[in-house]
Order: sequence, then C-alpha cells, then structure tokens
Amino acid sequence: MRRICATWLILTVCALVVAVKQVSSQSFAGLGSDADGFAMPERGYVFDFPADHGAHPAFRIEWWYLTATLTGADGRDYGLQWTLFRSALAPEESSGWDSPQLWLGHAAVTTPEAHYVAERRARGGIGQAGVIADPFEAWIDDWQMAGAHLQQMRLTARGADFAYDMQLQAQGPLVFHGQDGYSQKSASGRASYYYSQPFFEISGTLTLPEGEVAVTGQAWLDREWASQPLGASQVSWDWFSMTFDEGTRLMGFTLRDSAGPDFTAATWITPDGQTTPFPDGAFTAEPLVQSDVAGRQIPTSWRVLLPQKGVDVTVEALNPQAWMDTSIPYWEGPVRLSGTHRGRGYLEMTGY
Repeated sequence: MRRICATWLILTVCALVVAVKQVSSQSFAGLGSDADGFAMPERGYVFDFPADHGAHPAFRIEWWYLTATLTGADGRDYGLQWTLFRSALAPEESSGWDSPQLWLGHAAVTTPEAHYVAERRARGGIGQAGVIADPFEAWIDDWQMAGAHLQQMRLTARGADFAYDMQLQAQGPLVFHGQDGYSQKSASGRASYYYSQPFFEISGTLTLPEGEVAVTGQAWLDREWASQPLGASQVSWDWFSMTFDEGTRLMGFTLRDSAGPDFTAATWITPDGQTTPFPDGAFTAEPLVQSDVAGRQIPTSWRVLLPQKGVDVTVEALNPQAWMDTSIPYWEGPVRLSGTHRGRGYLEMTGY
C-alpha cells in the first residue's frame, strides 16, 4: 500500500509539472490560464493577521518567498533563497490523500563562483508540507520557516551539496503593494494579493562544500496569492527587490507581453515602512549585458529607473550563472546596485 501511495503521488506531481510546462508558452507557469471555480482578488480587501500569513485554499496559487543578501566575516558576498509554493487542483481543502493541494519547495545558495539548488515536492493533507498561521510555521519535509507571526523566525533547508540554518528578526513593519495589497498585474485588471516583510535582519551558518560559513545580512519575504494573476499573453517577468544603503527599499517588476506592451509596477518603501505605489510605466528596467546561462541568453546586468524618486541604478548579478534548474526553470540570484543609489538586492527572471 505504501508503494502504491508513493507511486500515485509521484505520478500526480509529474502530471502537474507536465501540465504547467504545456501552458507556460501562454503564460509562465500557467499563471494566465483559466481558473474556473477559484476565488479572485478584489479591491478593498482587509487583511487579517495572523490568519493571512497562512494558506488560502480557495485561491489557486500562493507562495512564501524569502531571499537574503549575506556577507561572511571575510567580507565575501552570498545570496540565499527559500520558497514554498502551493498550487491547488481544485478550490477546496480536504484531509489525507483527498487534498487537492500540491506543494513545491525551492532552496538555493549563491556565491560569486557557484550556485547550489534543491527542490522538494509534496502532497497536501498528509503532513509532508503545509503552513500554519499561528504560531507561524511553513515546511516541506525537513525544510522549515517558523516563528512568531513573521517577526522572529528560524529558517532551515538542505540540498545535496549545501545547507543553511538561519535566524530572522524583523526590524520594521509589513508593507503592502499596489492599492493596500491589491497588486494589479495587467492593464485588463488581473491582480494578486501581495504584501512583504522587507526588514528582516538575518544571521546564521551556511554549510558549503568548502565548509561552514558564518554570515549576516538582510532578508526580504514576499507573500502573494491569486488564481489567475496574468493575462494569457503575459509570458514572463523580471522582478527586482532592492535595498539601498541609506535604508530605502524598492520593489519593481516588468511583466513581458507577447501581444502588446509590457506592464510594470513598483513600490517605494521608506526606512520606517511608509510606501508609495507607482503605476504602469513609472518603473523601467533595460537590459545592459547578456550572459550565456544554461544554453540561454539572459540579461545579467540592467539599468533600472524610477524618475519620480531620482533612481537610476545599474543592477549587476553577483553570479551570472544563478540558474534554478528546477521543474520550471528560471534565474534567481543576488545583485549589486550602483549609480544614484548603492546597495544590494535580488533579481528573478522567468521565461528565458
């Protein structure tokens, strides 16, 4: 029976991956495909914490997405990623093997010379993966992000050739993107619910092939859920999170459209957590340098502009080869910022 259940789980997850890849030509990871029966984000939603730190099974897709820029005692730069994705086959929740919730975990560590990646897959309802809102705990197998209401947490993950054990402490408030957390993604009004905790201080230990490395730095957690956030012709995106040396932060993204103009949005975040949202067209990102990555040409240096805030920065990858060779591959890694503002951040690029 255990063998039958395990085989059924593998076939189910593989079928989901194949289905997602089949629709990715229309929209990355199928995020623009039809979502009949699932809930849709609405303007004016009032967030409820700590409940909204947990899962929302009435919506089709959701993620808990943490990235961190780190420095070792010798001044060497590193990057870290920990992500838990939830994807629903049906807009409902049930227990055991009847649960329609599928879970996917990604973890990575980036150095200037190497990029280490691991992936985990799980079925909901049987305890292998999930999220509890209060006290907060997100896990898949032995990977875990857990603590009190996203304020103080422990973060762990491991792969074949890396591991990390980190402590997170929030030094500022949650911030909301778009219109009070209603984040529009297309001119036609597609949207998600989207908030972040961009004020984490992080410290701990990376375990790499060369040994253990004590690191400190800053981390950024994104929380987002939706059912059909992209248009069918929005094929992919470039997403930037930037922490400037003076304490200001900027989130911006470009959603690339194969049938029309691209769509952009941005959020300016002051050191005390006050936000200013910027609509389509205010934020721009122009590729400067292309690198050969996993047989693809991928922009690993960018010029990013937000003229209303005097931002004109060059974004350069710490390691151009930060390729996530996962079920749905993408580029994700730490970046350095120079120009009108200096600092560090993270860049995610899909669809290349």
